[in-house]
Amino acid sequence: MQSHILSIILFTPLAGALLLLFIPKQNKDLIRWVANLASLLGLLVSVPLVPWFWAQRYDPGFKFIEGGSNNWIPSIGAGFHLGIDGISFLLIMLTTLLGWISILSSWTAIETRVKEYYIWFLVLQTGMLGVFMALDFFLFFVFWEAMLVPMYLLIGIWGGPRKLYAAIKFFLYTLFGSVFMLLGILFLYFNHHTLTGIYTFDLLALYQTAPKIEFHYAVWLFFAFFLGFAIKVPMFPFHTWLPDAHVEAPTAGSVILAGVLLKMGTYGFVRFSLPFFPSVVMDSRVRSWMIGLSLVGIIYGALVSLMQKDMKRLVAYSSVSHLGFCTLGIFALNPAGISGSVLQQINHGISTGALFLIVGILYERRHSREISEYGGISNVMPVYATITMIMFLSSMGLPLLNGFVGEFTILQGAFMENKMWAAWAVSGVILAAAYLLWLYQRVFFGPVTNPKNEKLHDLTGREMLTFAPLLIAAFWIGLYPKPFFQILEQPVNALVQTVRPGYPGAGAPVNAGVLPPPAAAEAAVVPTPAAKGTN
Repeated sequence: MQSHILSIILFTPLAGALLLLFIPKQNKDLIRWVANLASLLGLLVSVPLVPWFWAQRYDPGFKFIEGGSNNWIPSIGAGFHLGIDGISFLLIMLTTLLGWISILSSWTAIETRVKEYYIWFLVLQTGMLGVFMALDFFLFFVFWEAMLVPMYLLIGIWGGPRKLYAAIKFFLYTLFGSVFMLLGILFLYFNHHTLTGIYTFDLLALYQTAPKIEFHYAVWLFFAFFLGFAIKVPMFPFHTWLPDAHVEAPTAGSVILAGVLLKMGTYGFVRFSLPFFPSVVMDSRVRSWMIGLSLVGIIYGALVSLMQKDMKRLVAYSSVSHLGFCTLGIFALNPAGISGSVLQQINHGISTGALFLIVGILYERRHSREISEYGGISNVMPVYATITMIMFLSSMGLPLLNGFVGEFTILQGAFMENKMWAAWAVSGVILAAAYLLWLYQRVFFGPVTNPKNEKLHDLTGREMLTFAPLLIAAFWIGLYPKPFFQILEQPVNALVQTVRPGYPGAGAPVNAGVLPPPAAAEAAVVPTPAAKGTN
């Protein structure tokens, strides 16, 4: 099992989706049970990865590698090539956890076209896992694009009143960025052939040749990838699709969109933009722009959140602010900033995923997300109010909860590079406390002002189960984050050494120890006719 653990984790949700095809659509309860068991199994099969990865956490390079460079489409050099490091490991575990929680939260929320809903949700989970596992650029792009269709359908079919507008906007924005990313991938592919005489999409091979690209070409390539990743994050000013998508998506769609899909962009920056274009990333003008956009996103997202009347839209804009911290940490380009960024991505998935569950529970009971419709909810739903307070404090970065550790480490990394970056970013922490506490005060404190809220029932056992792992994770990371930093230490130090050779404390470059031996490399790539000749 260990030698194929990534494939097992990857295809378990897809197997569940295929099984659902054979169940009659009228049997909704059986469909729900099978879908929930499939998502739970997807989580359980990922659990053995934890001790296995922990035992190898300090080993250099990618781990649990499966497949090779040209074992899928040999004619173009594309392969089914999987592997993970500490960064992708944490994101995979987040995906399997939130995938199960999202499907469990859908039990009573989805009543129409139940069979199609669960099938597309499981297919979406497979696409997300594939993005974090792929070590082949062609395979990565297939998974990247494959996620678009399920998410488009989840919003467009099971969404709110403006669902088609939101779904099309989401699809067009993401597709627009993907086109530029595809052009960048093709340039790297042909550039590698020019330098080596070999056609391959293998990520480990491209790591060797991409930094040799002339600077003026590298700048254009960096921004081609930047568009694809920045739209997905989303960074300011590419964020306008996000509030519409969140507001119109079903609750589970919002949880998985905020918890995992937005991390595709930040993951892309870490996995591709930094190691491929180190000279561009370190250019003071480019870096200033990236930091500037991150700081604007932090402050702008928080200020707009203060003005919202819809709870879900408020949480959506808070994501723009929180993801601004993540990109700030990435472009601080030091171990503290990048480690804090990855940890904050996990924290954001935990806390914001919980916030969308919180809003969804109220919406299921009252079919309204307007803040003015509520007041005094803690009087009738005390358990719900307690969990909400904990997750709000987590989201705003209170010490002893997960958000504090990530934000503090990012601010530390930013401060080490430029004190003003940290000074501006701190305002986002203050504003987050303002909009979240103000929201809590209006919805939960005081008397029950609306008669419609007097008969609301507290959380059910199933709803408590969806929150339990998120609460445990929030306290665990807040109280004892050391294991997470140990998991991130090797890949982050290698990444910093690639971008900033000789940086104090950084280890070997990101491509050290991951390339196959020369004989294996020759067998794993596709030589051109010219390369076979006497040249």
